[in-house]
Amino acid sequence: MSDWVKFRDSVVDALRVDDVTEQVKQNVTAAILKEVLPMIENAVDGFTATTKEQAKDETGWCKLRDGIVLPLVMEGLVFVVKTVLEKTVAQTA
Repeated sequence: MSDWVKFRDSVVDALRVDDVTEQVKQNVTAAILKEVLPMIENAVDGFTATTKEQAKDETGWCKLRDGIVLPLVMEGLVFVVKTVLEKTVAQTA
């Protein structure tokens, strides 16, 4: 069984509760930080590296988009989500 299937099943199991307690929310947040975000970070790193490399052959708006805008947006979103979740875990621990 792949890690993704294990993670998905653990999230589904964690969400199958009648009462969503603080501990359940902490467990889901920790699982996202531990299992999901590293996969997303790897995908974003690959995507941004590819677009930055392709930007060298582009001109005009496409060069700006591929070299700066898309990498900044993708990396910025991952940074914001990770930071918020880490601060949430730290505050509730």
